[in-house]
Amino acid sequence: MAERVIPLVDQRLTALRAAVPDRPVAATGLLADTLGRPLRDLRISVTDRCNFRCSYCMPKEVFDKDYRYLPHASLLSFEEITRLARQFLAHGVRKIRLTGGEPLLRKNIEILVAQLRELRTVEGTPPELTLTTNGSLLARKAKALKEAGLQRVTVSLDGLDDAVFRRMNDVDFPVAEVLEGIAAAREAGLGPVKVNMVVKRGTNDHEILPMARHFRGSGIVLRFIEYMDVGATNGWRMDEVMPSSEVRERIASEFPLVQLDPSAPGETAERWGYADGEGEVGFISSVTQAFCGDCNRARLSTEGKLYLCLFASNGYDLRELLRGNASDEELASAIGHIWQGRGDRYSELRGSLPADASTGRRRVEMSYIGG
Repeated sequence: MAERVIPLVDQRLTALRAAVPDRPVAATGLLADTLGRPLRDLRISVTDRCNFRCSYCMPKEVFDKDYRYLPHASLLSFEEITRLARQFLAHGVRKIRLTGGEPLLRKNIEILVAQLRELRTVEGTPPELTLTTNGSLLARKAKALKEAGLQRVTVSLDGLDDAVFRRMNDVDFPVAEVLEGIAAAREAGLGPVKVNMVVKRGTNDHEILPMARHFRGSGIVLRFIEYMDVGATNGWRMDEVMPSSEVRERIASEFPLVQLDPSAPGETAERWGYADGEGEVGFISSVTQAFCGDCNRARLSTEGKLYLCLFASNGYDLRELLRGNASDEELASAIGHIWQGRGDRYSELRGSLPADASTGRRRVEMSYIGG
């Protein structure tokens, strides 16, 4: 069994300075990085807390009862999040996804949803507003989220077998309550609901076909995610990765599939439909088939650090500017300057990186900036 690596540097406590450039970067909606990639998708972590202890994200050995979460005063307020989101939209962002940790643990999250819903893209339309959740609190929150303006949800679910699911979430949470949350989201109109399954070879890969059978024909889009080397605490090993091609072959052995066109530029999931028209499945292959080339996503941590890649080591501290009386124009210029210097493409380079880099010794934790 691989030895778990515990990081000596808490990435929440380190940051790069987000400077206002001498030459202002105007918010025209046409911002591009060094590889010509536009900024279109903003993922906002609203909390670093979660009520699950999934081994690939927040293993109990590290995130135990003594783990020190960020104090509330360090977190961005809803008003601060909204103000920053407005600057990202001015640079071309069209989609906002709320993440965590578990975002539904953030008290009164529907108030933030309502505030974000009032914002407008450069085209003058409301941004696409989504949320990713483990589903544990969704049954009680779905209706309020929809009324506040949330459009849809993505639910993480790594298996239907209750024993497998309880073992993976490591807090003995029953799968039935997540399924209730998915049903509540559909009833509230938060659709199309997407379900994400992280596939870890030898742990839950036997749940691939049961998941496909369950959601096929339901109107819910099931997506399979390769187990990724995110962060430094999940003990990631390549031999536990099941390539998407293998997952797809397993499904196609029972349900023939046909490839579908991407739903949008920069889409992370490769889309396949059931040949008989009974819905679709998706495959997110960031380990075996990098999609860095058209990645258009930025990530904002719960206390205001801007990360340019899911596998980044450091973020840029926007909170310092935000709480230091920077104007909206200065905030937008700082964001634009950071994105213009972006050259991240970790997944494309993974195979050529040194061994210690590929094991994720200093990378930011997924629980901190969301997936």
